[in-house]
Amino acid sequence: MTLAIITTRAGLGLEAPEVHVEAHLANGLPGMTLVGLPEAAVKESRERVRSALTTSGFAFPLRRITLNLAPADLPKEGGRFDLPIALGLLVASGQLPAEALEGIECAGELALDGHLRPVTGMLPFALATRRAGRRVIVPQANAAEAALAGGLEVLPARHLVDVVAHLAGHTLITPWQADDPAPSLSETPDLADVRGQHQARRALEVAAAGGHNLLFAGPPGTGKTLLASRLPGILPALDEDEILEVAAIRSVSGLAIEQDWGRRPFRAPHHTASAVALVGGGSRPRPGEISLAHLGVLFLDELPEFSRHVLEVMREPMESGEIHISRASHERRYPARFQLVAAMNPCPCGHLGDPRQACVCTASQIQRYQSRLSGPLLDRIDLQVEVPALKASQLTSRESGESTESVRERVMAARQRQAARGGINAHLSGRQLDDACALGATDRAWLAETLDRLALSARAYHRVLRVALTLADLAGLERPSREQLIEAISYRQLDRMLKGG
Repeated sequence: MTLAIITTRAGLGLEAPEVHVEAHLANGLPGMTLVGLPEAAVKESRERVRSALTTSGFAFPLRRITLNLAPADLPKEGGRFDLPIALGLLVASGQLPAEALEGIECAGELALDGHLRPVTGMLPFALATRRAGRRVIVPQANAAEAALAGGLEVLPARHLVDVVAHLAGHTLITPWQADDPAPSLSETPDLADVRGQHQARRALEVAAAGGHNLLFAGPPGTGKTLLASRLPGILPALDEDEILEVAAIRSVSGLAIEQDWGRRPFRAPHHTASAVALVGGGSRPRPGEISLAHLGVLFLDELPEFSRHVLEVMREPMESGEIHISRASHERRYPARFQLVAAMNPCPCGHLGDPRQACVCTASQIQRYQSRLSGPLLDRIDLQVEVPALKASQLTSRESGESTESVRERVMAARQRQAARGGINAHLSGRQLDDACALGATDRAWLAETLDRLALSARAYHRVLRVALTLADLAGLERPSREQLIEAISYRQLDRMLKGG
């Protein structure tokens, strides 16, 4: 046989489209041509495959070799095509029977001595292979990750010789026996550790119950970061599909996917992070922090210290729940359904409105500092809460607040009401929101007057309704009353909080 076709998959973000590696041998001067839109690392596979075959004891075909990675218009990246190219040459040259590769997909980078090295993005690859109903041959180091797909026969190999011996029927590879990943043993921070700050704790519970974005504003050392770190613990647990979705994002990012397995992500990038680091991108678009925080929490400390441009690029994914990255030759979509929790000081020195220490900032410095946050961005943050300095008696008190477990129970009860309604409140459409709230004529008139007086936008109006609906869910009510509307509006008073009034 002078033509062989091996099945593998490309890596396009969280997608793994099928690729056929076609190897053809013809008469003519010896040489190897690789076509099918390969990038530099794929082109270099010619030399890796040549050395791996010869050092492993196989004959390299001294003929005119044409390798086609089909479909031709799909970009091919990375070293994952080394193993299928090598197997294609062995089949085309008659050193391996073609029928041995029926129903099998493979991927792996080859060392010059024939050993298999791991590749990134193996979990999306394995999930796509499972859907296709095939088996998969992967490097030993990728086997545990591929097995996470479930319902898939994973054949782990250390060396090219092991793969050929298995396919030839000489020495079979034992399928990987997958164990359920162990849940993370690290202790979840307990909300009971937070002293005082009853309003901030209440806002944290509301944010967890309805999936709302949250901003803490207050002087340094008042517990803003401490509070933010407790949010993942009171959120509902991820289901199996969500766990795999989070793991797939970590897989294509080259991160350890079993770290914090089953937990909601908590990402806290430094304020010097670039726009690409935050939302994703690069010449080969990769997930950013907002995608790594998918189905979890993105914590931005010192919010005004972030570049305004960096913050503005988050506005669209905060609404849509995904990020669409376009480049000249690449296009990727990554999920980004994260919950934003931000913290900020009220002024550059941090002590505006702090009874413990006088503020030394000028009015113009305060104005410049606060103006780094645009109105459209603040509109997308449902809960804006002041975190004041605590008295010494509150800090030294041995009395602790409610535990994470007790708060999570109320959050779960509220989420169950929302599930029956069609989705969490933060993601309801306008029509669903209007139907769920169903305000009476008196409450509608009162709310309209209040919104006009506070000069809130149409987006802020819907945010108020969402928060009020969550407050009603926590209270076990069918729809919000005036009490819930008043509390929801109280979470929109950012100007008053920042000005110390």
